[in-house]
Amino acid sequence: MTAPGTAFAVPPELPAAEPPEARGLARDEVRLLVARERSPLRHTTFRALPAALRRGDLVVVNTSDTEPAAVDGHRADGRPVTLHVSGPAPDHLHVVELRTPDGKRVSDGIAGEDVTLPRGVVATLVTGHPDPRRATGSRLWRARIPVAGGLRAWLAEVGRPIRYGHVRGRWPLSAYRTLFARAEAEFGSAEMPGAGRPFTPAVLDRLHARGVRVARVVLHTGVSSLEAGEAPLPERYRVPAETADAVNATRAAGGRVVAVGTTTTRALETAADADGRVSAREGWTHLVLGPDRPARVVDGLVTGWHEPDAPHLLLLEAVAGARLVSRAYAAAVEHRYRWHEFGDSCLLLPAHPARRTG
Repeated sequence: MTAPGTAFAVPPELPAAEPPEARGLARDEVRLLVARERSPLRHTTFRALPAALRRGDLVVVNTSDTEPAAVDGHRADGRPVTLHVSGPAPDHLHVVELRTPDGKRVSDGIAGEDVTLPRGVVATLVTGHPDPRRATGSRLWRARIPVAGGLRAWLAEVGRPIRYGHVRGRWPLSAYRTLFARAEAEFGSAEMPGAGRPFTPAVLDRLHARGVRVARVVLHTGVSSLEAGEAPLPERYRVPAETADAVNATRAAGGRVVAVGTTTTRALETAADADGRVSAREGWTHLVLGPDRPARVVDGLVTGWHEPDAPHLLLLEAVAGARLVSRAYAAAVEHRYRWHEFGDSCLLLPAHPARRTG
């Protein structure tokens, strides 16, 4: 993949180690950096998001629910391991990731290996993923996990939210769910669509009072632990007809389409044609936004703060341009914004909204 133009280093004390509620803050009291091109950066709180938008804008959110997708088990030689269920794969398999108890990636997995899990369940690594020809050392695997009564019911009893090393303590699944989360018949997101976490009913009321509408899409995201240079993997999405209509009407009236998160952006852009017109669609998206495929429909983006070299940075640059994204990240480091799923937020509003073709 092309490397993002945004370069920075995150001081080790900036990743948020616990939910803001544990720090005495409400969800919408996290900080918000408002970055507009050719305008001074504004440092405020998420409660002020409606004031940064204008009547006629449309905010689009992701309603995917978060699964308790982490399960502790043991490898065949007795070594403890944590299995992360990323989501479904072809042939009734599931994509999984293996981690050591202290969060390190397992790099010596082998096709055919069994992982013993709670209640007598055994997961068998079948092939590497996304390359099924890979039989050793894959970061992700397609695995067979036979469970009487279904995988999701079993995970609800024995699983917990996926947690990485920057988080202290174990927090309940409710801490990893957004206001918009809706449980569905299909497997949801392995990890929370975190850009929507700071939204509260009060923020929604203020958006409504300001004349800003809210629409919904679904994109079920897998594990977020992509390595530098690794392209985003295919993900399941759905853009309902009412959302497509709302997006097209907003654009026709001169309003801005503001996506909440990279997941929402990917779903909307997948459903957009070369002129930026959105249709109702669903399925698997393989779209990778970047220099060769800039945003066509998303005019602004609410986002958390991503790691250096993360592929998500290319998506941010595809919406807002590398200059504005770099400026925002430099300010976030300087002003000590908090990183990751329990951290602070950014609103990117480029000067020239997406009205591109091709």
